[in-house]
Amino acid sequence: MGVGCSNLSLSLSLSLSASAFPPLKAATTSRPSRYTNPFPFSPLNSTSVQYHYCPCTSFTMSLAPSSIPSQLAAWKPGGSDEVLSDEFLEKVVSDALVWSALHGLVVGDRSNSRSGKVPGVGMVHAPFALTPTPLPMSYWRQACELAPLFNELVDRVSLDADFLQNSLSRTKKVDEFTGRLLEIHLQMLSLDKKEEIRLGLHRSDYMVDSETDMLYQIELNTISSSFPGLGSLVADLHRNVLGHYGQDLGLDSRNVPENPAVSQFAKALANAWSEYNASSAVVMVVVQGEERNMYDQYWLSTVLKDKHGVASIRKTLAEIDAQGHVLPDGTLVVGGHSVSVVYFRAGYTPNDYPSETEWRARLLIESSSAVKCPSIAYHLVGTKKIQQELAKPDILERFVENKDHVAALRKCFAGLWSLDNDEIVRTAMDKPELFVLKPQREGGGNNIYGTDVREMLIKLRNEGNDGLAAYILMQRIFPKDSLSYLIRDGISHTEKTISELGIYGAYLRNKDKVIINEQSGYLMRTKVSSSNEGGVAAGFAVLDSVYLT
Repeated sequence: MGVGCSNLSLSLSLSLSASAFPPLKAATTSRPSRYTNPFPFSPLNSTSVQYHYCPCTSFTMSLAPSSIPSQLAAWKPGGSDEVLSDEFLEKVVSDALVWSALHGLVVGDRSNSRSGKVPGVGMVHAPFALTPTPLPMSYWRQACELAPLFNELVDRVSLDADFLQNSLSRTKKVDEFTGRLLEIHLQMLSLDKKEEIRLGLHRSDYMVDSETDMLYQIELNTISSSFPGLGSLVADLHRNVLGHYGQDLGLDSRNVPENPAVSQFAKALANAWSEYNASSAVVMVVVQGEERNMYDQYWLSTVLKDKHGVASIRKTLAEIDAQGHVLPDGTLVVGGHSVSVVYFRAGYTPNDYPSETEWRARLLIESSSAVKCPSIAYHLVGTKKIQQELAKPDILERFVENKDHVAALRKCFAGLWSLDNDEIVRTAMDKPELFVLKPQREGGGNNIYGTDVREMLIKLRNEGNDGLAAYILMQRIFPKDSLSYLIRDGISHTEKTISELGIYGAYLRNKDKVIINEQSGYLMRTKVSSSNEGGVAAGFAVLDSVYLT
């Protein structure tokens, strides 16, 4: 899920002839020439907090003795050939493309009708940035240290059924998809269905606001947190590129942190499988019927099998409905296989439920004893409305006792408001360029920006129904841009870009025992700065990695 994100560092040409993802999409909206903060809050002061150990906090790096290198300084696109010749750039790009092909940094090719259905048919390299994006260590540590806090927060909110149902009560009236999810949640409550083993594979997405120098959360994804496989590979690619050409570029490969996302997610799935304690059972990956990002998913299944000896199967929701049933003891059986863990890489968008068949499958899964990643409650916690509710004063304290943890979480919250707030709606209509209007949708391409914010608010108000409840308003974040090379379909192109950092988190609990609660790697995405949206699969962004400064 959590595919409705927004940002991304050294760019590559996203004008494709044949590609797994659509051409990079740009927008005409630009940041305001003068930024005046209209938001009724001020950032909290930095708080020193002790957290669980996470790999990022122990990372050591070797910085250049002079100034911190950046893509602008290293590449100087448009500068003299003495700095970077076309011949040198062509060599670096060629080597990167060869590495991608040899190491499985690939996606399906949209020009091949079978590429999203048959593995090994119609593959192209995934869109990527040629070199990593600089990120100050302070923001990196802050984001990593937040991961276990958000993991625990998701779990605690998921157990508060009244909070979920009440917070989304108005939204369900105007958003049929959210309403159907809430119906399933209510059915499980009526059956007193307990999820004793709870597994979350999350991703929290952040951007650094250049006006305030604050790291702000864009969204929290609790379903189908994509790219742990390909994201891990991009970090390897960048270390390889800098290992060969770092001296020419003024960049040190040791400043690119390792990305263990695929191995950490596989470990969490394997541990959930072990806790379920059925040696003949499998992990079932719920997939879309046509999936050009299947190799990201196959990387996870492969590590799960090779490193942990756990088999997996891939099924669509329609196939689960046709082939599945639940035994009297709660065991989920699909296609003759007992299922211990259900890992959703589909089911986060209304498009995944074209008929009642798919909804029957989702209900079947929820009614079983299999470990769900995510459960229906975890899924609901990831909605935009719940994100906005948690940002209200005194709400975090309902779920988090530690005051330092509350302060750390609240520090990363951008301004978030419901459309019941007349004052903020008037402000947004007056200065729409400072806001983003977000519906309850995942997958990229759904948010509303610029003058369209004003027009939509006017439309919703004139309709005079509960339509306002289907949206939230969010403070717009303005990250600093940099000059980058983006590569898609083997073509490199220089662009001004911005980046978005996603931090993966894994959480596994069995009753009162927390088995895993950790930061589990990262995803960096880079996009043309004129583009509002940031999803890689939706064609707005490229995969990237972090260069710590």
